[in-house]
Amino acid sequence: MAAPKPSDGENRSTRLDDTPPWDQYEGPEPSTSGSSTLHVRSRAGSSDIEDGDGSRGTLPVWLRESSKSFHFRWVPYPLRHFARAVAAWTKGPDPPQRQRISPFFPAIQEAPVKLIAKYLPRPIQKAGLLGCFLFCWLLTFSLVLHHSASAGSIEGYGKPQQIWCGASYWSGGNSCGLNGNRCRPFDNANFPFRCPANCKAVHVLNPHAVGTQEINYKPFVIGGPEEDDSGNSTTDTIYRADSFLCQAAIHAGVVSNQRGGCGVAKLAGEHTNFPSTYRNGIQSISFDASFPKSFIFVSGLSSDCIKDLRWPLLAVTVIFTTILSISTASTAVFFPCVFTMLFFHVGLVSDPPTNTDYASLSSLIIGRFLPAAFVAAVFYRYSVKPQQKDLQGAFMERTVLWLGGAWVGSLNNYTFDFIPIQRLTPSDLRAQPGARLALVIIVVLLFSIALGQVYYLRLEGRLPKYLGIYAIMVTFLIVCVIIPSLNLRIHHYFLALLLLPGTRVQTRPSLLYQGILVGLFINGTARWGFDSILQTAAALRGDGQLGSLLPHVNATVATARSITFSWRNPPMDRGYDGLSILVNDVERYRWYYGEGEKEHTFERRHEDEKEYFRFGYMSGSGAADFTKAGVWESTGEWREGEEGASL
Repeated sequence: MAAPKPSDGENRSTRLDDTPPWDQYEGPEPSTSGSSTLHVRSRAGSSDIEDGDGSRGTLPVWLRESSKSFHFRWVPYPLRHFARAVAAWTKGPDPPQRQRISPFFPAIQEAPVKLIAKYLPRPIQKAGLLGCFLFCWLLTFSLVLHHSASAGSIEGYGKPQQIWCGASYWSGGNSCGLNGNRCRPFDNANFPFRCPANCKAVHVLNPHAVGTQEINYKPFVIGGPEEDDSGNSTTDTIYRADSFLCQAAIHAGVVSNQRGGCGVAKLAGEHTNFPSTYRNGIQSISFDASFPKSFIFVSGLSSDCIKDLRWPLLAVTVIFTTILSISTASTAVFFPCVFTMLFFHVGLVSDPPTNTDYASLSSLIIGRFLPAAFVAAVFYRYSVKPQQKDLQGAFMERTVLWLGGAWVGSLNNYTFDFIPIQRLTPSDLRAQPGARLALVIIVVLLFSIALGQVYYLRLEGRLPKYLGIYAIMVTFLIVCVIIPSLNLRIHHYFLALLLLPGTRVQTRPSLLYQGILVGLFINGTARWGFDSILQTAAALRGDGQLGSLLPHVNATVATARSITFSWRNPPMDRGYDGLSILVNDVERYRWYYGEGEKEHTFERRHEDEKEYFRFGYMSGSGAADFTKAGVWESTGEWREGEEGASL
């Protein structure tokens, strides 16, 4: 016969195993167990409570943290309490609140999808329609692109040569050699050319010397027509040979910035006094001395030159991507097709890399597309697909927000051109006017957007996971920053890689943010490829200053007709073995160690004209940085240049 169960007041016992002394407790909490026997195990690795009926509960916080096995007893209790509160907050509400877009006028937004489902209900029929649709886009895109690639001809000059926006007749420093012999001929030569659109947006990104001026973050056009008081041209439009040819053509009105165009440049030999004028949105640079090579543009041409057709092609691709977006409910169809269309549009049309023919350009873009498509598949799996899952009845909103944002990001050479940040490097941020203020505004904007995304991720219960992901990313960036001899550079595509994971929630703002970031990734990889985020100082510098040692040259004798300079031996232990002297930005003298006296006399080339002198060390056939220009005035006075280097 079974023994009777004890009543509530009889034989109730509690066994505490390895219980720490009571003076180590931070405060008791009342027990609410209703079982007859309570087993508490506080040994290391255990925080469970076993009731008499075999069920388990959670050891109270005060009891768990009072154990000798608790590893964080050294942390003050208020701080531990705050950390527990933050951890509990990041977990979000229970149950999680999945974010869903409640569409406006869902019947209207779903109408194209339902229409296709009604008349083409079978998957094979939908696949056939999609294939025909993509073929129509490819055919239209290819035909217009082929027509745009046809340069046509200029009567009397033949087929013009496709050039890029920064092409010029002359290279900076002493790259053209002594007396400019590597950049001959200087006169009596014609060059038919064809410029792409949007060349006005190209700027020099490192300081370039023009006499005593330093030109940076501006178009590079030297000269133009002289104008009288009424603004009418009084002379032929003539430009210094190192001017960007396409920008000079825009300045002269030969081609259009919006559509590009063709022209013929004619070399005009040596010219003196290049004026500064503002025409067609470009302010040219003045130079009040002589230069051995200049050019003008031939007028009265008859040609069938095909202008840049990027705007008609933009209309073609925008129309096709819009139709696709509002007509499909499948993200697996929408994203790969839109990504491919945008990638080839950017790479071949709106912001192509510098190539002179479409065959080599197409080869380059196809090579960049394959790795970009792999990364896009990762985007789709972890960001795009979760965001657009069950996006029912909001296909037009997706078109406006996601697809519109993708176009904004893809065309960032137009849409974000107003931001005064050319490269996100410390030197550029210091040198470019307005760059630091723009960066502060961008950081504040991104922080505000991040707070909104954090809010929605918390509601969905995903915040702890994404905090861990971004902690790994931040750690990676810190490691990149501290690697010696390399510099971290944030490219378009890398910015998208960093920020895209936080856009997976299905909200209208997230649709817009994700579209912009995918567009930035497309533009960055199509235009520049997967350029390294860790670059050497030389790679970041490009054609900028080397930071090399500068020579000290003295003008020992200066008269109105001649001037004599003297110098010391170059520091051989630093790798320098010679000296180069530029006169009016052209190398006129080169000296090497052991070749004659360490002095040279220059005769004035043109009476009543000032001349600009710059000096730089040589290392073999290569030159280091040059000094800033000193001025030999027409009166014979020598004026020393300012401190610092120049190009």
